[in-house]
Amino acid sequence: MAPDLKLDTLLEQTSSLANLAGARILEVYETDFAVQSKEDDSPLTAADLAAHQCIKEGLAELTPELPLLSEESRALPWPVRSSWRTYWLVDPLDGTKEFVKRN
Repeated sequence: MAPDLKLDTLLEQTSSLANLAGARILEVYETDFAVQSKEDDSPLTAADLAAHQCIKEGLAELTPELPLLSEESRALPWPVRSSWRTYWLVDPLDGTKEFVKRN
């Protein structure tokens, strides 16, 4: 983590980032969005992708030295990930099936 970034500041900034991603999700929720299927047959919506992009860009600004492992990112092989001591683990929209049902 960047040496000049304090934990309380990071917490505040990541909370703001989560709120921004939530706003992106709600923008899609209010539309007649399409549902695609991922390789594992789980649903994928524009809300998943919008939140992922928002979080990805925000974390890259806050902590460019930390890699991101996200459900919506392309799969990275274990030999690459095995050397990571610290990283961001993100599920941009947990509960896409319920989101699609509008629950």
